[in-house]
Amino acid sequence: MRGWLILFLLPFFLIAAGAQQPEIPREWIDPDTGHRVVRLSDEPGSQSLYFHQNAYTPDGQKLLITTPTGLATVDLKTRAIDKVVEGRVGVIIVGKKTGQVYYVKDRSTVYATDLNTHATRMIAKLPPRASISTVNADETLLGGSITEAPPPAATAAADGAPRADAYPGKGEMMERRLAARIPMQLITVDTRSGEVKTLLRSTDWLNHIQFSPTDPYLLMFCHEGPWHKVDRTWTIRTDGSALTQIHKRTINMEIEGHEFFAGDGKMIWYDLQTPRSQVFWLAGYDVATGSRTWYHLERSEWSVHFNVSPDGTLFAGDGGGPDSVAAPGNGQWIYLFRPVLVPDRTDGVVPNSRELIRPGYFKAEKLVNLARHRYSLEPNVTFTPDGKWVVFRSNMFGPTHVFAVAVDKG
Repeated sequence: MRGWLILFLLPFFLIAAGAQQPEIPREWIDPDTGHRVVRLSDEPGSQSLYFHQNAYTPDGQKLLITTPTGLATVDLKTRAIDKVVEGRVGVIIVGKKTGQVYYVKDRSTVYATDLNTHATRMIAKLPPRASISTVNADETLLGGSITEAPPPAATAAADGAPRADAYPGKGEMMERRLAARIPMQLITVDTRSGEVKTLLRSTDWLNHIQFSPTDPYLLMFCHEGPWHKVDRTWTIRTDGSALTQIHKRTINMEIEGHEFFAGDGKMIWYDLQTPRSQVFWLAGYDVATGSRTWYHLERSEWSVHFNVSPDGTLFAGDGGGPDSVAAPGNGQWIYLFRPVLVPDRTDGVVPNSRELIRPGYFKAEKLVNLARHRYSLEPNVTFTPDGKWVVFRSNMFGPTHVFAVAVDKG
C-alpha cells in the first residue's frame, strides 16, 4: 500500500519541485554593474563557440550557437532562433567569405551548411586520426592535425595511464599527454579537392590551430601542455615556410597562451604572466613588423580568455574561478578593458626604442557579476560585429545558456 501511495504522489512532488525552479530572465540590468544583459538562447544546454572561433556571419546579422540537438543561429536584431543543423556535430567555424558553417560529423567528414537556406554539402573525408578546427579567410583550406599511432616508447606511457577523462585534474592529464611525445602532423585540407597537405611533423602536442581572419595563407598553432614547460605560440605559412615562434620567454616560470588574432589579422594577442600567477599582461605581436605591445592588468582582472573588439579599441575578459592561475583574488566577472599606452617621453634618444616593447595598461570595467557561475564551463567572450555587445555562455542560473551584455550603459 505504501509503495502504491509513493508512486501515486511522485508526479505531484515532481510538478511542485519544477514549479519552484526560478525562471531564467530574458533580460535584466545587472544590479552590480548597471549594464543590460539579455539571454539569447531558448534551449537549456545551448552554448556559444570557443573564444577564437568565428561565430558571426559576414553581414554581422547572425550568431551561431550550439544546442543539445544541433546548431542554430540567433538573429542579433530580432533574437529569432533558427535551427540549421540537426544532430551533434563538431563545430569548426563560420566562414568569413560565404557565411557557411563548417563542421565535422562522425569524426570523419567535413560538411558546410548555408545558414540562410540550410543547403548542405560534403567538403572532404578526413584521414584516420585527423581533426579539423579552422577554415581560412577565403574558405579554400581547412586547418587541423593528425595524431599518428604512438611509437613504442610513448605507448607504454599512454597505455599504462588511465583515460584522460578519469584523471584527477586537467593539469595531470596535460602533464601525461605532453610526456607521451606522440608524433603529430600539422595539416591543411583543400576544400575543393580534398587534398591533404602536411605542413609540419612534430612530437610536440599541436593544438589551438587557427587561420588568420584575413591572410588565407597564415596559420597559427600552439605547442600544448603545461604552459611553463612549452614554447607555446607559433605561426607557419601554408606552403610550410616561415615557421615563427611568436613569444620567447626571458625569465623562468614565465607563461603565455590562449593566443588569438585581432579581427583585421594584424595583431596576435595572448595571455602573458611574468612569472606565472604573479604579474599579468595581455601581450600583442604585430604580424607584419614583429613589434610588441603589452597591456598590464591587475590580478583580480585576469581572465581565462580575452578578446578584442572588431575595431581594436576595446578588449573583454571572462574572469576566472576560485581555482584559477590568478587565485586567490581573481574576480568572477565579465570585464571590459580600455587600453591605455604609457606615453613615450624618450624623444628618440634611446637608440633601439623601436625594438622595445610598448607598455600600457587596462582600465577595467565590470559588465556582469558571475559570482554564481561555475568555471568548469568557460564563458568565452566575443564581441558582436558592431562592437556593441559582448557574448558569453554561463551556468549562473543552473542550465547553460548564451547571453550578451551591452558595452554601454543606458
